[in-house]
Amino acid sequence: MTVPHPPAVICLPTYNERDNLPLLVAEVRATVPEVAILIIDDNSPDGTGALADELAAADPRVHVLHRPAKQGLGRAYLDGFRWALQRNYELVFEMDCDFSHPPRFLPQFLEKARTCDLVLGSRYIAGGGTEDWDWRRRLISRGGNTYARMILGLPYRDLTGGFKCFHRRVLEGLPLDEIVSNGYVFQIELTWRAVLAGFSIGEVPIRFPDRTRGQSKMSGGIVREAVVNVWKLRIDKARLRAAAAARRTDRPK
Repeated sequence: MTVPHPPAVICLPTYNERDNLPLLVAEVRATVPEVAILIIDDNSPDGTGALADELAAADPRVHVLHRPAKQGLGRAYLDGFRWALQRNYELVFEMDCDFSHPPRFLPQFLEKARTCDLVLGSRYIAGGGTEDWDWRRRLISRGGNTYARMILGLPYRDLTGGFKCFHRRVLEGLPLDEIVSNGYVFQIELTWRAVLAGFSIGEVPIRFPDRTRGQSKMSGGIVREAVVNVWKLRIDKARLRAAAAARRTDRPK
């Protein structure tokens, strides 16, 4: 007999994703119909938020969190995590809305989450990869991951990816109010803090295609933030580890 998965929700930040949103929601519903979706819209000027409300009105498993303005991807995810923790969700996903995170991989995350506290979608393990990227983007991504892995001493192949699944115990064990990173380093910081807190981490292979609709949110500032803040995480390792140990002691048994 197959054991059912615990309640899960996908946090889906949006900003000007009107073209992608209904298609992605439909594909997620077809792939993992038992999983809820939380659309976190940053007051998109293209009407994504209003469309999200229509999707939620038509499907009780779709929910919407409206934010007043564009405040960055990291802030959107943190608001989504808090929303999920206030409700009965045991698994909480991060996922992009532009189809760079194909929904067909969601069942693999759910299976891996049976044995790991945090599951990372990896482009850089056997079976993973990227599609339709030029050499510059491949170089930046590979170089950024190698840079972070070397400085932090982590074995995981894809630290900058944003296709993830957390058990709620991980999010409950992290100081969400202390996390200030917003771009790629937001993803690195979450994994780093989870490692220091003693949670188990696994990777599943994913294919990462380039977006075909809408505009990329990549910027030079995001890359510069990652270069600087990875060192800050390394330098602050002892304090972060001690704080994580204190939180473990304080958690109810």
